[in-house]
Amino acid sequence: MDTNVILLSILALNFFCNTAFAFDPSPLQDFCVADLTSSVRINGLPCIDPAKVEADNFFFSGLHLPGNTSNPMGAAFTAMTVSQIPGLNTLGIVIARLDFEPNGFLPPHFHARATEIITVLEGSMEVGFVTSNPSFRHYSKVLEKGDVFVVPVGLVHYQRNVGAGKIVAIAALNSQNPGITALPNAVFGANPDIDSGYLARAFALDRKTVEDLQAKF
Repeated sequence: MDTNVILLSILALNFFCNTAFAFDPSPLQDFCVADLTSSVRINGLPCIDPAKVEADNFFFSGLHLPGNTSNPMGAAFTAMTVSQIPGLNTLGIVIARLDFEPNGFLPPHFHARATEIITVLEGSMEVGFVTSNPSFRHYSKVLEKGDVFVVPVGLVHYQRNVGAGKIVAIAALNSQNPGITALPNAVFGANPDIDSGYLARAFALDRKTVEDLQAKF
């Protein structure tokens, strides 16, 4: 076999072995309204009998209500998932309302299974993301009312209020269960703790600072 062909085959195999594909499966029927009472554990939720499905299984009222921003971040992420709308089961999408007080923010985080698209309804929001190794390039934009921004799946990103008033925004994510990993909580709030000496070396901090952060998170 040609040496170049062998090399290309090895490179292709290496690519696929080191690439994580984490996307929702395609639905096999018109809908699968979730049975929220079932104890069955599958990759998703089991369906109720289609004969028992009602229009209310696809409906939710309340996204017009502001979220609770009385927390240290001054922000709220109110998600509409299959728990609120059982008819979302297997459809691969959730939406969320974002509320920010002045100076409110969401810390750097990522969604392992979803791309996020954000639409600002009120206020001025900075949103940014950072690409993966080796470039770690930072893309950011200040969004005003009516502006839209896309964050690619799996990349670390953030949002913060850069205006004088409150922010209201809608985010849509293309997974039934996008997952959200806030980096400060994951690193300094892990249970049990990650070794503080190791974190001090990894973040170029002194051990006392790391231990103080662990106590906070």
